[in-house]
Amino acid sequence: MKQLTSLALAIGILTGTVTAFAQDFPAGKPISIVVPFAAGGPTDRVARDLAEAMRKPLGGVSITVENAAGAGGTIGANKVAKAKPDGHTLLLWHIGMASSPALYRKLPFKPLEDFEYLGLVNEVPMTLLGKPQLQANTYRDFENHIRANAGKLNIAHAGLGSASHICGLMWQSAVKLTESMTTIPFGGTAPAMTNLIGGQVDVMCDQTTNTTSQIEAGRVKAFAVTTAKPLSGHKLLKDYPTLQEMGLKGFDLTIWHGMYAPKGTPEAVLKTINAALKVALKDPDFIKKQEGLGAIVVTDKRIERDNHKAFVAAEITKLKPVIEAAGKFAD
Repeated sequence: MKQLTSLALAIGILTGTVTAFAQDFPAGKPISIVVPFAAGGPTDRVARDLAEAMRKPLGGVSITVENAAGAGGTIGANKVAKAKPDGHTLLLWHIGMASSPALYRKLPFKPLEDFEYLGLVNEVPMTLLGKPQLQANTYRDFENHIRANAGKLNIAHAGLGSASHICGLMWQSAVKLTESMTTIPFGGTAPAMTNLIGGQVDVMCDQTTNTTSQIEAGRVKAFAVTTAKPLSGHKLLKDYPTLQEMGLKGFDLTIWHGMYAPKGTPEAVLKTINAALKVALKDPDFIKKQEGLGAIVVTDKRIERDNHKAFVAAEITKLKPVIEAAGKFAD
């Protein structure tokens, strides 16, 4: 009986310690947001803006961004999956969380099992582009031109698993042009865009964070956006049609970013981070910076942890058949 009482007391002390730790989080200890891509890219920019917006609601704690690039984002993601589950190492990743299960035959983590979901951050529309010399000025002309030149044109992307890769795959699948174009992968968005501007490649589909300035300067031609609804609030893209309007029923693709923690992070810590994230997503300065990138800050139910996870599960289901049909893996 005495042993049972001592055991119960020990468990009570341990539980109380964990609870106190969770309630004190972050207790002045720095937080690291791991970005699984190189510094200066669109995900990195979102992370740095978010770190600044979350600092105040987390008591002014230091929040740094750590770049752990490689293998389409899976190296950085795996680093967080294996990190100590104390809330001080977080992950900011885009649609790769949903595309990686189909792109990689040997993934070192399970997206729906090895992370705690903290909420969706933003969505970035995609734009379908052509080189400036392309003989088309409307989307209908653009698609007809590609069909008329089957096997002669190419489409660029920033690497397997990149936003531009996923967008290109989905568009080619929707219009049944997967076998009609040569795919040219690059080692990043910058070289892919440079070759599109220079006319070495014909077509590309990429995030507004990367394309808006090029469209505005007239360096590339834009033909459509990939969102379900027109971007009526966007000063530059409001007049471009959606692919749904052009007959691709159900086509809706945005490159979203979400925040994650290692599996097993204490519930109270998760609640604290989620609450700080919600405050950050309402920060006027953060919203303004995201709008400047062409991104839309999430305000719907996906900022809730369970809804965020359900959304990613649905995205995995949506992307899997498209990626598998292409028959190309990243490993």
